[in-house]
Amino acid sequence: MTLNPLPAGNLADQVADSIRDAIHEGRYAPGTRLVERTLAAELGVSHIPIREALSKLADEGLIERTPRRGSRVAMLTPRELDELCSLRVVLEQFVVRRVQERLTSEARRELRAMVEEMRGEAAAGNFRRVFDIDQRFHERLWELADHGLVGELVTQLRSRIGAFLRAATAALEPGELEYHAATHDVLLDAILDPDPAVAQAEMARHIELAAERIRAALPEAADE
Repeated sequence: MTLNPLPAGNLADQVADSIRDAIHEGRYAPGTRLVERTLAAELGVSHIPIREALSKLADEGLIERTPRRGSRVAMLTPRELDELCSLRVVLEQFVVRRVQERLTSEARRELRAMVEEMRGEAAAGNFRRVFDIDQRFHERLWELADHGLVGELVTQLRSRIGAFLRAATAALEPGELEYHAATHDVLLDAILDPDPAVAQAEMARHIELAAERIRAALPEAADE
């Protein structure tokens, strides 16, 4: 059994949360078929909240639904990767400039503590925790940017960006995990630099390096 039964409440949202977590944690690999009957049995719910949840996840881009073929976990194509990478660069370069203008001593300490925690988990070989902290680090930057419209855009893209980060972490070899965590020290140092160009250049490099790892791990058949 991949999923655990759900408690009472808003079942469609809970189903979506459960399946989303399973995808992010790698329990459902890209391309995996999601059978409504199986999901309903594992979660202990009817087919109605399952269908509603799958529709929600399809809107987020996490799954693909096709007539007569059902649902499957979305597979990232090289084109989608390039589009998401280029969009992230534009958004997050804008974000770091905003963060530089608003960064407090408390926020500096918070971000540094996240990076130190990430490096500790990387040293222990804990891929899942590194991914979690990596995602939280970038989400905290978006919050610190304090820009309503960017926040709305990021909310819409959150699942896709999360999938990007998970794929980038999954593409790491065990010996590369510590280096990946250390790149966040470099990124944070650049954000703390008074020159906005330094932070923007490092953010672009940070995102593009992750995209290169993902691109190298994509199956050749996933071109379009």
